[in-house]
Amino acid sequence: MSDMVSQRITVRVPATLGTRLRHSSRLNGRTPSDLVRVALENYLGEKNSGDSAHELAEAAGLIGCVRHAPKDLSTNSRHFEGFGKSK
Repeated sequence: MSDMVSQRITVRVPATLGTRLRHSSRLNGRTPSDLVRVALENYLGEKNSGDSAHELAEAAGLIGCVRHAPKDLSTNSRHFEGFGKSK
């Protein structure tokens, strides 16, 4: 965000929402402001072209969401055999 002009706004939220925001911020390793920006962009339909696919997937909580999967799932070609082909 350092390369764009920014505007500060103040938003009041219920205590429970503020708590959830701070908790999610800590879990995702992002600032509360980052999470609010992503939420606003999603709600308003704006595309943030500055974020990579990895950053977007991470913000959506998709990184590491598959449990009990092989550790090399995304890198070992044997896991891709038949991927994308209809049955």
